[in-house]
Amino acid sequence: MSEKNTLLVGSRKGLIVYKKNASGKWRHDSTEFLGFPVTIAAVDENTGYWWAMLDHGHWGCKIHRSKDGKEWEELEAPKYPEGEELKDGSPAATKYLWAFATGGKGQPGTIYVGTEPGGLFKSSNNGDSFELVRGLWDHPSRIEWFGGGRDNAGIHSILVDPADSNHIYVAVSCAGTFETLDGGESWKSVNKGLYAEFLPDPTADIGQDPHLVDWCAGNPKVMWQQNHCGIYRSVNGGEFWDKISEENGPAHFGFAIAASETDPNVAWVVPGDSDQMRVAVDSALCVCRTDDGGKTWKAFREGLPQENVFDITYRHALDVTGSTLAFGTTTGNLYLSENDGESWATLSNNLPMVHSVEFCNT
Repeated sequence: MSEKNTLLVGSRKGLIVYKKNASGKWRHDSTEFLGFPVTIAAVDENTGYWWAMLDHGHWGCKIHRSKDGKEWEELEAPKYPEGEELKDGSPAATKYLWAFATGGKGQPGTIYVGTEPGGLFKSSNNGDSFELVRGLWDHPSRIEWFGGGRDNAGIHSILVDPADSNHIYVAVSCAGTFETLDGGESWKSVNKGLYAEFLPDPTADIGQDPHLVDWCAGNPKVMWQQNHCGIYRSVNGGEFWDKISEENGPAHFGFAIAASETDPNVAWVVPGDSDQMRVAVDSALCVCRTDDGGKTWKAFREGLPQENVFDITYRHALDVTGSTLAFGTTTGNLYLSENDGESWATLSNNLPMVHSVEFCNT
């Protein structure tokens, strides 16, 4: 699997694009939407289109589409049907675009967007229009969903099976992870083994708080979850989750997790101190990697600051392609490793707050 050549950085003040040049060096290429918050950005490798999700604050959420990453077309963001209500009786309205995924190779032009307040939207015409996935919105468990630090529940993870486009997972804060085998018509929860310390019943099926769910692209049965209450792994497609956090080490609390594309035993996290203290562990930045499915973790620090560090990394701000990784932080730092995370170089210390990083081919 060849490594990707472009890095998209969604930030509080725009989309910053880095590209790998002919000499193998990563360099700043362009900045798009200067001054506007970009919550997530991606390239659909089925069509070649670039996508950017924006949060215009008072003006609401917008989606932009581009053929080349230079000229952008504004589209209408996913919109809840008129009369749709949240469980408290207030009107359902799109407040945040939190996740993006594309359909399988047999579905060019199919995209999915996850939103706050917990709606999954699908477009089959390359974003020209969106439909609410009713099977998930009307799921009987929704009455138990709630916001994990936000006003409402939100969908932040969408995984479409590369071998079967009707097989999809979504993860919701706070509710848990859900799976469909029929393209979204019906859904089941897949939260066994998780333990939410903040719930009256910590083992409850609904109310778990995954921060991000990822999988090994070469073996999608192996899934990884950075949860509010630790790190979990499943080897059977989410049917059961095993806790794999370090008992006395930094690999426990955090938001981001990235799984190896090819090795089901390898994943990385950028840990934070705790829910109460959302800063780097011991005021020193590190990235932790497991090579044995979470039995053990190694903390890598070379090239990362080790004193007076307040950084933390958001859900979508860590990514991997081959042996190359990148992550960004809330204090505007962007780091790159080209040896599986064992040492790091600084791409920038002067960015706005980083919301997302994603490798892609352009």
